[in-house]
Amino acid sequence: MRVVVAVDSFKGSLSTREAGEAAAAGVRAAVPDADVVVVPVADGGEGTAECLADAWGTSLRTLTTTDALGRPCAATWGRSADGARAVVEIASASGLPGVQDVPLRAREASTLGTGALLAAALDAGAREVLLCLGGSATTDGGAGLLVGLGARLLDADGQDLPPGGGALARLARLDLSGLHPRAGEVRWRLACDVTNPLLGPGGAAAVYGPQKGAGTRDVEVLDACLARWAAVLQETTGVDVTGLPGVGAAGGAPAALVAVLDAGLEAGAPLVLAEAGLPQQLSRGADLVLTGEGSCDDQSVQGKVVDGVARAVREESACAAAAVVVLAGRVAISPARLAEAGVDAAFSIAPGPSELVDLQRDAARLLADVAERVTRLVSRAGGSPAVRDVQHEA
Repeated sequence: MRVVVAVDSFKGSLSTREAGEAAAAGVRAAVPDADVVVVPVADGGEGTAECLADAWGTSLRTLTTTDALGRPCAATWGRSADGARAVVEIASASGLPGVQDVPLRAREASTLGTGALLAAALDAGAREVLLCLGGSATTDGGAGLLVGLGARLLDADGQDLPPGGGALARLARLDLSGLHPRAGEVRWRLACDVTNPLLGPGGAAAVYGPQKGAGTRDVEVLDACLARWAAVLQETTGVDVTGLPGVGAAGGAPAALVAVLDAGLEAGAPLVLAEAGLPQQLSRGADLVLTGEGSCDDQSVQGKVVDGVARAVREESACAAAAVVVLAGRVAISPARLAEAGVDAAFSIAPGPSELVDLQRDAARLLADVAERVTRLVSRAGGSPAVRDVQHEA
């Protein structure tokens, strides 16, 4: 029996590697001689750098930089074993978790600290840089990223603007003369799972600003500031980013890198699954594919890991008979919706009515238990079809 385990992290409980190993332990408890392979996976948001570093056989690197409000912080980034590829999460230096200890200041929040991480990746010789956009605390259109890479944002008097999206209203000129010498030589990839434009009712400020501390007036100001930023970017590079889908992600961070460095936006989960080597493992065939995350709901089958894994299985002829089963802390999706997405069943790790703190504490054991039960069922049935008749909604 061959089983591929591709489980996302259970936030607050298990990393993607820990979750995968727990599920694998359950598989081996049911079928000791099973061929089990664990593929660390993520959807391009928080946890992606750790996932890819694991897949690359390397460890995350730490850099002292600044958080979204300009305070010193330690942030991490990943590098492949050959040094050719690097992965940076905007959430590591410029994310909401790093500034939750103080009142959020939406107009001042900056991606400058993440720019320093990107510069470190270039200094280390990376030829391809992946920036993961989830979890940012910023709405500066990626202006801080460029400053961290050596650019200057100047007002009408030739003075440098302070950090933050709120200062962009006074932007007169973007000076790229000091940009990192390797910035234009590498391939820039942006992991993005939304299609929001930069401006307007569906844009960066209006949709994501409130969760970053922006009130009604702040949203209006930041939207106007991003419009000014887009105008200066177009004046400088000739690229109009205002109509591009996805540029509104992470407070408009893609705008800077798309206009200045020709960065490409890509769906996060398929990108990471490919980098982690899932297609190669599936090409060897599987009887059972276990995937999952902390909460399995409608979003799970709309571009997240569960959706990506199911799609990858369906696209691989060697896995035509494989059962795809989700293991999650919480299951809040109908069996019919799962079936539409190519998932055969979903099981919660909760043994009954449970407190979240208890599930988090015992997540590894509970995940292993459920994986063991699923594997016993599939192995006893002699294949995957039986699983489709025992869909479970917790």
